Amino acid sequence: MTFRQFAFRNVTRNKRLYAGYFLSSLFTVMVFFTFSIFAYHPVLSGENIHSSATFALSVSKWIIYVFSFFFVLYSMSAFLQSRKREFGLMIMQGMTTVQLRLMIFLENMIIGIFAIIGGIGLGLVFAKAILLAGENVLTINEKLSFYIPYKAIVLTLVSFLILFILISFFISTVLRSGKLVTLLKANKQAKSEPKSSFLLSMLVPILIGASYFLSLRADGTEAIFLLIPVTIMVCIGTYLLFTQLSVYIIRKLKSMESIFWLKTNMLLFSDLAYRLKDNARSFFLVAIISTVSFCAIGSLYGFQSIIGGDNVKGNPYLFTYQTTMDGDSSEQKHMEQIDRTLKESNIANEKAMLKLGYYKASNSDKMIVVVKQSDYNHLAELMKIDKIKLSGGKAAVVDFGMSRAGKAMLNEPFTLQPSVVIEANRAVVSPAVHGFSGYFIVSDEQFAKLQPPVQESHYYAWHGPLRQKEAIKAGGKLTNLIPYSDKYEFYALEFQNSVLSERFGPILFIGLFIGVVFFVSAGSFLYFRLYSDLDDDRQKFKAVSKMGLSDKELAKILNRQMILLFFAPIVVALVHGAVALMTLSNMFKYSLLKESILVLGLFFIVQVIYFFIVRFFYIRQVKMALA
Repeated sequence: MTFRQFAFRNVTRNKRLYAGYFLSSLFTVMVFFTFSIFAYHPVLSGENIHSSATFALSVSKWIIYVFSFFFVLYSMSAFLQSRKREFGLMIMQGMTTVQLRLMIFLENMIIGIFAIIGGIGLGLVFAKAILLAGENVLTINEKLSFYIPYKAIVLTLVSFLILFILISFFISTVLRSGKLVTLLKANKQAKSEPKSSFLLSMLVPILIGASYFLSLRADGTEAIFLLIPVTIMVCIGTYLLFTQLSVYIIRKLKSMESIFWLKTNMLLFSDLAYRLKDNARSFFLVAIISTVSFCAIGSLYGFQSIIGGDNVKGNPYLFTYQTTMDGDSSEQKHMEQIDRTLKESNIANEKAMLKLGYYKASNSDKMIVVVKQSDYNHLAELMKIDKIKLSGGKAAVVDFGMSRAGKAMLNEPFTLQPSVVIEANRAVVSPAVHGFSGYFIVSDEQFAKLQPPVQESHYYAWHGPLRQKEAIKAGGKLTNLIPYSDKYEFYALEFQNSVLSERFGPILFIGLFIGVVFFVSAGSFLYFRLYSDLDDDRQKFKAVSKMGLSDKELAKILNRQMILLFFAPIVVALVHGAVALMTLSNMFKYSLLKESILVLGLFFIVQVIYFFIVRFFYIRQVKMALA
């Protein structure tokens, strides 16, 4: 048997430990290859309107490449740590340090080559489906047809060959074989009692609690300024949570005899403090990486809702036009242009106009806006929403549904003139006047008593079927003809949504991919840390089973231990992610509750499925050692 064959058989014999490392490497190769397929696609490449998307895809694949380097390096280091005893046996049989390093280099290259081939192969198999999905997410008009991505194949092959060579060379160079006795007794050396500091433990609720408080109280741009200090506080607090507070809690539980001596808790708690301390850094990495993943995907999905379907709910009109000064000479000209363009494009529509009167209240420094009830109800009828019915001389204050500004104006009387006092007794959430909040609706009789306003604005709305390609073209044409001015403003819903989707599509696509990569990597970290202690668990439970431990009790102990070790960082990440998404909601004054529940819930379900798979094989491996 040659030395190369020996290295190859080492890989096949350790396939249980290498499986997670191989699959994670294969996945990162496939993702990099997928990004390369998009970056070099004939439709997206070249000097065209999609060059920004191509640039973003190219940058992202190199971000994933850099992340892959550190991920593979960490995975390989964790794997080698669990093989110290094996290395000791090889050295005892006469293997030199140079041969040991060469063997590790060859093993890593074997895994790397198969991961590259498998990643490229899977990328080609699913290329058509991925291109079709990307076509929809990127919102481009051209079809992304399948092609043979020679450049992507060569780039992926060369890039990851270099990556695995560098990692293999680095690992084999810095590897310290250590003393033979130390290697042979690597799994038998006594560990010192895990220690924790009470003061450092108490810093955890202070740091994380203060971070949550500042984040949830932040409004608007305050969240941006607090981003860096809050992130630093959360990172420090999370690190201390796993290195100090978790160990402190376990030690306190061990000191409570009523809990510690209950059934099999002694076996659980005796080992748990050591496991938490040993895995603290891994748990910290998993928690932070998962948090980044949750926040990236949740926020991007939320933004898509804002500019997509939910934006339509906020503005149901094809076009809106508003003049900010009465009698503007451009108003009639613009009306004719809009009506003519709609007619030429064969777009069915209904038109309505609303007068907005601006009044200065004598008992307040506020300028309030008043709308006549019949005018508002005309728009409401056009939109098929509830009409306003006023009684008792009271008014209604209308909120657009995002700022909730109208609530502050409830039950507050505004004197416009000696004989007219406006007071609203209810708030109505309505998109009748797109993007405009906090205006009053008064009865026609009360409106007739008002003197001429300080300023009057005319608001026009064209209502018709949405999701029309003709509306996008017509909106683009009219946006160029009626540019934004301080005197008037034209808004084309379908055209603006199309522009936003085209700009936002690449970011969403990239964010989803990177988020998934981070999440898979976090799961792999947990897999490596769990299985690196498998041999210790085998020896420990084999000894305890001789004292009468039943299979049911063994499974119960392992279940509790694995649940704590597996879900502790994920639960922390879910809480961090939920707070971050709530902060984002406050910043944009838009509820992301539905998106947050969907994203965080989906990730948690995937993690639960992953847990049951790992749990099944792990418990089976431990029980095999007891047979």
